[in-house]
Amino acid sequence: MPSRKVFVAVACFVILSVLISSVLQLGKARPDLLEKLVPSTATRKQHDTEKGGDEVAGHPSAKDISWLADLDVKYPIKYAERDVVVRPQPGLRRESLTKIHEALFPPVNELVGVNGSRLELPACQPPIILDVPVYPTTPVDASNMMFGMATTLERLGDSRQVLRRWLTHTGAKMFVVVIQPGEGNAPKSEQLEAMESALRDQGMDVTLVTPLSEGESYTESYFSLVKIMYTHRANVTTWFAVMDDDTFFPSMQSLQAMLKRYEPDEEYWIGAISDSWWSVGHYGMMAFGGAGIFLSRALTAVLDKEYETCTTEMHAAAGGDERIMRCINGHTETKLTNEPALHQMDIWGDLSGVYESGRILLSLHHWKGRGYPVDLMNLVSDICGDCFLQRWQFGPDTVLSNGFSIAQYPEDEIAHGLDFSKAEMTWDSRTIQESVNPGTAHSMSPSRPRLELDKQKIQYRLVESAAVDGRGVRQTYIHKSKKDEETDTAEEMDTVLVLYWSREGEHAPTGCNSTHSI
Repeated sequence: MPSRKVFVAVACFVILSVLISSVLQLGKARPDLLEKLVPSTATRKQHDTEKGGDEVAGHPSAKDISWLADLDVKYPIKYAERDVVVRPQPGLRRESLTKIHEALFPPVNELVGVNGSRLELPACQPPIILDVPVYPTTPVDASNMMFGMATTLERLGDSRQVLRRWLTHTGAKMFVVVIQPGEGNAPKSEQLEAMESALRDQGMDVTLVTPLSEGESYTESYFSLVKIMYTHRANVTTWFAVMDDDTFFPSMQSLQAMLKRYEPDEEYWIGAISDSWWSVGHYGMMAFGGAGIFLSRALTAVLDKEYETCTTEMHAAAGGDERIMRCINGHTETKLTNEPALHQMDIWGDLSGVYESGRILLSLHHWKGRGYPVDLMNLVSDICGDCFLQRWQFGPDTVLSNGFSIAQYPEDEIAHGLDFSKAEMTWDSRTIQESVNPGTAHSMSPSRPRLELDKQKIQYRLVESAAVDGRGVRQTYIHKSKKDEETDTAEEMDTVLVLYWSREGEHAPTGCNSTHSI
């Protein structure tokens, strides 16, 4: 006769089997109820930090991939993921391209969709270890800097998330001249106070001010930043930076390192001419505002002294950065110090060639409205410092441009001498007829011809990134399948590649290249 313990064990097994079967049937018949049990990120609205990581409760080897519901993918899809652990190394320099002999991902398998009933455990491999230069784990002290911009209240609100990426808790001050978008649309004082409080609550030392003169133009407000910032300077302020509301500085550490090469008590006008030779010819050899204009303490003192004269003389100037140029040229002997790592980005179309070039970009411009979510792209720098857009080549054919794309190249392209030291000319720009410079030779050289997508290069673009408790920073790269124009059906499946970045010793990677079917 079976013992009581055996009888109880058998009974529990039967009951558990019935419960599991019922849940699976519920998932098939009522996916709406299943959604209530396991809400997607569309339901719980994704923030910068997601709670709970990717582990399914009660099943430590299974992955919660409900966050994929927010992405524009069509099931079935191909899916793979990998943990990346970064290891800071003293004395290591960032290279344009670092070669890693192993593959980044294993072969991807099919993920059927959220209404299925199977959960396949991943095939495990150890995480990839990447060495990176040593970087600070706390915000850089930039209290010697003061930034200024002129914009509308609405556009400032649109810039908040991006400003947070580089300005928060750095000690740098910012003054914003809030202009009105149209006649009679001046923002109310309580609106200014609310926006200023919101920015300061996020750790940004931002002060909102109204224009110095009633009815002044955007160009006049832009130039007035020189006087406003100099008036509010502190003893520690050595550099004054004027920027546009769609300027992004990926690394305050790199920005500070660049400025340390110059003496602030000498007259310095630092910036970058436009990436477009047409714009240089049209507007002049000046520091373009979208790339950031950096004025030393000594030069700003001169501009403040000559402010009234320059305001009168420069009434016909087309832009605020042009006014600054004319005032400097008219009242000092200071010449522009061109820093080519600052980028005005006066180029259009597909900018993959810039972001995949492996070059350090101290500033980026025109991120609004172009489909490049620079705040998400740059999120990985919280883990690995100045690794944003750093490139690693995995195996013979895969290149990661960190935060922008994963590109796979047919082996014959590599064999035929594809030179990764040259930027791929994917962008469009204005040209000047009969000029030896076709448009961007001065700013983007050396370069190479554009490759044909999906034939000479398969590109997986970053579409999502988030901080995940216990896992570090997640990046999601997607390659969308092409559609057959006659049948309006996909020729193949969308492919989703996911990387989880963490610092050595800070998180416990799963050690799995995960390939799921649900």
